[in-house]
Amino acid sequence: MQNWKLTLAYDGTAYHGWQIQPGLPTIQGELQSALQRVLGRKWGQTPLPQGSGRTDAGVHALGQAASFTLEPPIPADNLKRALNRTLPAAIRVLDAKPVPEAFHARHSASAKTYEYRIFRGALCSPFLAPYVYHCRWKLDVESLHQAALDVIGEHDFTSLAASDPDIALRSEEVSDADPNSPSKSPIRTIFSSAWGLSAGLEHAGDTPGAALGETLIYRVRGNGFLHHMVRNLVGTMLEIGRGQFRPNSISQILAARSRSVAGPTAPACGLFLHSVEYPPV
Repeated sequence: MQNWKLTLAYDGTAYHGWQIQPGLPTIQGELQSALQRVLGRKWGQTPLPQGSGRTDAGVHALGQAASFTLEPPIPADNLKRALNRTLPAAIRVLDAKPVPEAFHARHSASAKTYEYRIFRGALCSPFLAPYVYHCRWKLDVESLHQAALDVIGEHDFTSLAASDPDIALRSEEVSDADPNSPSKSPIRTIFSSAWGLSAGLEHAGDTPGAALGETLIYRVRGNGFLHHMVRNLVGTMLEIGRGQFRPNSISQILAARSRSVAGPTAPACGLFLHSVEYPPV
């Protein structure tokens, strides 16, 4: 058996997230169907690709990772080409390569990065709208910068987890990346957190004629994320940026360990899984 790693990019607009669901279009389901067609196997004999984590409905990816095993030897370029021929246009295999037997897309991950895009112009192009949150409020960018810095480090992120107790500690759009942390712990470590202008727009959702300076990009890298954590964090920081919360309120919000004290959940359309990191093999 040969263990494989795929790196994927996808437009999540039309999909109900990563995880396969009966009767609903999902990224994992489309990838398994593509493997079935490429391998010429029956459904029960086709491997189910394991992702680095579950992206929610409407969330996009620039660099999702998936792993699975195949019995017949296949040249990497041939597998990549065959999958891209049969996958929907909204899902692309960027890279396919054999990996050691112990590799697992989720359990082997060491860090992951999200990107959230906010369009601030008066009129958002319909070709850009599926990939940004159109925020019309006036924002204090300096307050956003400070709030982003306050997130860096190890914290209990209960206040920024999903409000439903049944899923609050489930892994977020990208699953918990730290194999040593308890699966039910709300503690995560954020390595970097920053706002910028238009960084990363070259990757997806580009729109000819769009005013690049009108797009704010939030990028956060950590060892793991709770369910809805990034979107709740963005929603909370936007409340800070428009003056609804105090500029230095992130620490108090985290200390409260209550979802009710934080801001709203930002829409899924602006969120991208930017990349997944693994130790060198």
